[in-house]
Amino acid sequence: MLYYLFTYLYKHYHLPGAGVFQFISFRAAMAVITSLLIAQVFGKSLIRILQRKQVGESIRDLGLQGQMEKKGTPTMGGLIILLAILVPVLLFAKLDNIYIVLMIMSTIWLGLIGFVDDYIKVVKKDKEGLAGRFKVLGQVGLGITVGWVLFFSNDVTVRQYLLPDGQLSAVDASTVYQDVKLMITTIPFAKNNELNYGNLFSYAGPYFNGLYSFLYIPIVILIITAVSNGANITDGLDGLAAGTSAIIGITLAIFAFVSGNSILADYLDIMYIPNSGELVIFCTAFVGACVGFLWYNSYPAQVFMGDTGSLAIGGIIAVLALIVRKELLIPVLCGVFLIENLSVMVQVAYFKYTKRKYGEGRRLLRMSPLHHHYQKIGYHESKIVSRFWIVGIMLAVLTLVTLKLR
Repeated sequence: MLYYLFTYLYKHYHLPGAGVFQFISFRAAMAVITSLLIAQVFGKSLIRILQRKQVGESIRDLGLQGQMEKKGTPTMGGLIILLAILVPVLLFAKLDNIYIVLMIMSTIWLGLIGFVDDYIKVVKKDKEGLAGRFKVLGQVGLGITVGWVLFFSNDVTVRQYLLPDGQLSAVDASTVYQDVKLMITTIPFAKNNELNYGNLFSYAGPYFNGLYSFLYIPIVILIITAVSNGANITDGLDGLAAGTSAIIGITLAIFAFVSGNSILADYLDIMYIPNSGELVIFCTAFVGACVGFLWYNSYPAQVFMGDTGSLAIGGIIAVLALIVRKELLIPVLCGVFLIENLSVMVQVAYFKYTKRKYGEGRRLLRMSPLHHHYQKIGYHESKIVSRFWIVGIMLAVLTLVTLKLR
């Protein structure tokens, strides 16, 4: 909104200084500052309201160190994150940008699903919360919507350069180019690092060329569901999910910046995605919201984000990666989420296997997800979180290295 106001004042009245709103870097800086301030101011007020309403976390005794001390800690703190993201984006981003619209929709969509789950748990006193099938249904619905828009919208394009042999490439410097509707993505650590989803059906003949939407949209659904659930599972220790997500958000902001800047995209030899640079404003607001939330969520936590926050931040990360065509990097970038997810899946699978084979279930880990395993070993909560952050930083650096390492 402020972008449109100051652009109008600059064009029609030549207001001194109003022209800075044309620069993504300035609006990104304002977005992160605003999100931090909102998290600080709104966070304190929300915690007081939640305490007054006795909206506290019910804790099941799992024998973890310091676990029962958290009983009654306010939850639904994800509302802080949602507000600290949406307000700066509405103020500083171009609201007619298709990618910004997608991100706002994704944030609200999964935030509402998480809010309903938290509301049932803490207000209705139903520990089961929203039935799992309804959560999955909501995630699938978002996946279908995002996949449909990315696949069919004419506003979603990539720049293709004309090579000397007449072929088109998304990563070649040339003065002759066109912005085309093409579903390609980046293959990490590969020299010719483009994967065209349409080519996956090319072997079946021209009749099947138009059917790759039936492959692409399920991939989008899988990514959104997996990452949002991964963030949800990771949200088990004070500051773990918020800190890890902030690291991932910074990485995605860099990808959005270079993918949306034709000069940098040319220099780094990566595909240029028109209008994607606007996502930097969203990414910085996201990072500011996560860091601002850490003020109250770091050990010992004054508030938990609940599913309101964890489902939303996972979905945000997934959709951002899809938009900047870096979804194949998610296993590396979101490695902490992945290992947390896998630890639960492997634990359950191994328990069922040994129960069927030996008559009694056995466990590979002392407890899943993985962070609880380390708690059972005897590591302090803050040490586990710090080390997971370090791993997250290492994975983020490795992800950024893929810009040039092929």
